[in-house]
Amino acid sequence: MSGKGNGSSYSQLSFFLCILLYCWVLFNPVNGYSMKHCRIRESLNMSVLCDSRNLNAVPADIPSLVRSVNIAKNNISQIKSEDFKDLSILKMLIMYSNRISHVENGSFSDLVALEQLNLAFNKLTSLSDQMFKGLNNLVVLQLDNNHISSIASSSFQLLFSLKVLNLTSNKLHCLKELQPILQLPSLLKLFIGNNSLTSLQSQEISNRSIGLTELDLSRNPLESFSVTADIFPHLKKLDLSFCGINESMEWDVADRYFLSNVSSLDLSGIHMSLQGMSSVLQSINFSLASLGLDKIGRDNLINVACHIPTLKTLRLQCNNFSTVSDKLLQSCTQVTDLDISGNNITDLSEDAFRSIKNLRTLRLDYDGLSSVPNATRNLPTLKKLDLSHNIIKTLGCSDFSNLRRLVKLYLHNNLISNLECCVFQDLRALNSLTLGRNKILNLGDAFTKGLLNLKSLDLGFNKLTNIRTKSFKSLRSLEDLTLHDNQIKTLEDGAFVGLAKLKILVLLNNVIGRNEIRGAVFKGLRRLKTLNLASNAIRYEKDELLQQPPFTDLSSLENLYIFSQHYSKYKIQNYLPSNFLEGLKKLSEFQAGNLHIMFLHPNTFIHTPQMLSLDISQNWFKALSPKLFHPIPKLKRLTVSKTELGSLDFLIEANLTQVRFLKVRQNEITWTNETVVHSLPALTLLDMQRNPFICDCRNAWFVQWAESNNQTQVAYAYDYPCSYPEDLKDSKLLDLDTHSCSVDIGFFYFISTTSLVLLTLLGSFVYHLLRWQVVYAYYLFLAYLHDTKRKNRQTPHQYDAFISYNTHDESWVMRELLPELEGEQGWKLCLHHRDFQPGKPIIENITDAIYRSRKTICVITHRYLESEWCSREIQVASFRLFDEQKDVLILVFLEEIPEHQLSPYHRMRRLVKKRTYLSWPRAGEHTGVFWQKLQVALETRDWPEENPILTGVERQ
Repeated sequence: MSGKGNGSSYSQLSFFLCILLYCWVLFNPVNGYSMKHCRIRESLNMSVLCDSRNLNAVPADIPSLVRSVNIAKNNISQIKSEDFKDLSILKMLIMYSNRISHVENGSFSDLVALEQLNLAFNKLTSLSDQMFKGLNNLVVLQLDNNHISSIASSSFQLLFSLKVLNLTSNKLHCLKELQPILQLPSLLKLFIGNNSLTSLQSQEISNRSIGLTELDLSRNPLESFSVTADIFPHLKKLDLSFCGINESMEWDVADRYFLSNVSSLDLSGIHMSLQGMSSVLQSINFSLASLGLDKIGRDNLINVACHIPTLKTLRLQCNNFSTVSDKLLQSCTQVTDLDISGNNITDLSEDAFRSIKNLRTLRLDYDGLSSVPNATRNLPTLKKLDLSHNIIKTLGCSDFSNLRRLVKLYLHNNLISNLECCVFQDLRALNSLTLGRNKILNLGDAFTKGLLNLKSLDLGFNKLTNIRTKSFKSLRSLEDLTLHDNQIKTLEDGAFVGLAKLKILVLLNNVIGRNEIRGAVFKGLRRLKTLNLASNAIRYEKDELLQQPPFTDLSSLENLYIFSQHYSKYKIQNYLPSNFLEGLKKLSEFQAGNLHIMFLHPNTFIHTPQMLSLDISQNWFKALSPKLFHPIPKLKRLTVSKTELGSLDFLIEANLTQVRFLKVRQNEITWTNETVVHSLPALTLLDMQRNPFICDCRNAWFVQWAESNNQTQVAYAYDYPCSYPEDLKDSKLLDLDTHSCSVDIGFFYFISTTSLVLLTLLGSFVYHLLRWQVVYAYYLFLAYLHDTKRKNRQTPHQYDAFISYNTHDESWVMRELLPELEGEQGWKLCLHHRDFQPGKPIIENITDAIYRSRKTICVITHRYLESEWCSREIQVASFRLFDEQKDVLILVFLEEIPEHQLSPYHRMRRLVKKRTYLSWPRAGEHTGVFWQKLQVALETRDWPEENPILTGVERQ
């Protein structure tokens, strides 16, 4: 029963394993995807980027699940009806800067979810009836900078959701053609500037009110603007800048209430008489808050504008004001934001802004000012002051006096060379200060007092050479400090003391050496998150541990940039000490490209377990150790471009299971394999451009994978050229014919699984039905091996018989058999416990005993048949019988054993010698006959013959 149970369990296990194998074959996932001319950016909304790819047609392999497609800046000349089939969830389509002159009807009919369509900067000349069919959910439509001169009456009829329409810079001549557009129920913003429109007549546009909130008519040759009905009740922003020709434009608004909701008006550069502009301002004076009067050149108009009680923002750019007197803005008392930039002011009255009691923003940039004007002092409500792009050389202690509410001060792009300690003393509320692109040589004590609330300080592009101790000690609220593109060579200990809240420190592009980056310099920067030390002169000549690692105090640092040190232009090898990053437990991004590093110690990143992004491009690596990446298992982005790597095998044991982005451009990689790719299970983007790929069967798997996978995008894989062999140099890697490289994988799996199933079934049947024959064959084979060994030895017989018995039958052997055969008959017997050689393998003892004995007597009982070693003994003896053709085997049955319980080798013995066995139970009380027959059997010759010595005890 036990045998049947075991066979059944084995069959069930085999069947289960087969099922698992089938599942693996059917469901083993593939790992990537690729497009011929585009790349895919995965985010919450999948985007396809095909811009600037020199395409002549819309790509045919755009995935159906994409949400955004960018095909801008190509050479596409027409859109066909099948170009955007099955893109039912696409929300954004960008196709500006192509050469599109024709769009087939129904081209967008499948884009039922599209919300934004950009066809700007193309060559469209007309819009047909069915051009936008299906775009019921379109919200934004950009058609600016085309050559559109005609619009079919029903072009926009079904665009029920359209809110923004841009038709700027086309060739439209009549607003009447736009009447169907203006009737759209959802349209809020219409841009039709820079066309050829000559008039706006309300009766031609609509006979009822429309929902527009913004209308741009700028740069049209308008001769008249006539509104005789209240069709713009919701209009808030109106742009009429640079309209009209030679002051010919006329303004006719029948009722001043018709435009009563306009809050923003731009009349910059308008060609209209002073009287006409005055009429405009008088017509729109109920809610006007923002007014643009750039390039007007009429001082008198300012007085008219400033009498609008609701006006808050006044823009007066580029009006050639050389003098700004105290009377120019005298009536602008309610203005809060004033822009008079772009003028050439030589005389700015000290009281120019005194009448503007609530001034908050003042722009004086690009005004040619050589010093901070007195007019900017004593403006207690001012929050933003822009004095950038002037020629200011010095700053005085009283230049910013009484500007106690000033929050932002822009002084960049001037000629300032020195900062006095008292310059910013009154700027108690200052939050942001830009002093970049000046000629500042020394900071002095400018930042040791005051500016307690400053959060951002820009000192980039100056001529600083030294940052002294406590240079910024009073800036206790500073979060962002920019010192890039100076000539800083020395950083004194405690240079940044006091900057307890600093988060960003930019020291890019200076001449800072290795001795200047030390713990004492960065002491106290406990909250620093970003440190940029790129493009300096940091160099380590030896690969040795640093006694004092530089960043041990920067426990909060997350981003560190040290790429492209100045020596990089020379062919000088550099090293990165293995404890360089010690203390940076929170570092998540490290950029160390272009440092001429040939080797990175495996312990380089043991101090940065939170690393997410690593860039070590443009170094001299020929190989990388997998152990280098073991301390950073959370890495998601790895860039190793422009090195000398010839293989990606280091990734196999790198344990980078979370890497999503791998960029290995411009290396010496000729091929890659399945093992490398599968070692990066989370990979979504692989960029291997500009590598010298070999176009042969070594890359067959990679080619198939790049084309068919659905997880990892191989960026621009279809553009990878063949570098070898020579005759394929004009071909592309993905054009490689891989059919000759491998058999059909599906067929291979079919054959493999079928063979496995059949083998499993056969094994189950054999085990269940013929297991004893198999066991017999096994022992027969062992016997053959030992027999061969024995033949070579030619050992003479030492014993008359070897007694094979089970230990449970030892009492009968010792009490009955041994006394009779050795004591009475005088035979020399071989017994296990007495004659086996100690320390010798059991199987060798058995074999030697059998072959050194003339006969083998097997004492057979039920326990004997169940014994493994007894079975081996009888098998060796049986093999000797078969092989030598000698009658060497004598079977003695101590028990009656039914026929079906005899194992296969007993049945085989009966076929060969049917009567050569003895039965002790049948002898009964006549044991003398039994012993006599056994003696006769021991005396018989070795060659086989029938021995009728056991009459009455043979089995039929």
